[in-house]
Amino acid sequence: MFAKLTALMAPAGARPGEVAQKPSVFHAPFRDRVGVLDRDPYLCVADIDRGIISVFDDLKYDRADLDALSGPMRSRALTKLTPLGFRQVSGHRFENADEDIKIHLPKFRALGASPFDAMHELELRAQDFAILTPTQTACQFIDAYPIEDAVERIKELMSKHPINLLRIFDFLERKPAHEAFRETVGHLKFVQRTAVEAEPLRSRRALR
Repeated sequence: MFAKLTALMAPAGARPGEVAQKPSVFHAPFRDRVGVLDRDPYLCVADIDRGIISVFDDLKYDRADLDALSGPMRSRALTKLTPLGFRQVSGHRFENADEDIKIHLPKFRALGASPFDAMHELELRAQDFAILTPTQTACQFIDAYPIEDAVERIKELMSKHPINLLRIFDFLERKPAHEAFRETVGHLKFVQRTAVEAEPLRSRRALR
C-alpha cells in the first residue's frame, strides 16, 4: 500500500521511490519589486540606491511641527509592505526573513532633534531600507548629493510628498552643503506652493 501511495506522489517520469517535491516560489529581488510602493500616493521609493522610502506627511507645515513618523504613517507602510513579505518585529523594524531584509524606522527623538539626524542611529546593511518622513528624506539628499542634484531630487519629492522647508532651514549648519542649500530655500518654497495648489496634491489628506 505504501509503495502505491509513493508512486502516486511521484512526478511524471520519476523513478520508483522518488517523492514529489514542493515547487519553489520564485520572487524577483526585493529591489526589483519595491517600486510597486510608488503606486500608492502616500509612499514613494525616494532613493533606491540609499534605501530610503518616504511616507506622505501633510500639505502644509509650521516650522515648529513635530517631524516624526506617526502611527498611521507606520501602519500605511506596513500594510503595503506585507504583500512583499514583510512583518513587523518591533516598533522600529519590519523584516522579510526569507530574503534577509530589514526596514528600519527611526526612533522618536527629542522635540528639538534635527531632521538631519534621522538615520544616524540606523544600522543599515547593503540590502536594508529606512522609512523616513519627507522632511527627513530631503535632509538625506542635502547631505549626500551635490547641491544641484540634491535640489532636483527634492523637487521631485515635493511633487509627491511636500516637506517642511522652514524646519530644515532652522537646522542648517555652517558647512558648505548646508550653506549652498540655504540659497535655494526661497525658490523651493515657490515650487512647493505651486505643487500643493494643483492636483493631485491639492485633494490629498494626511493619514489619520
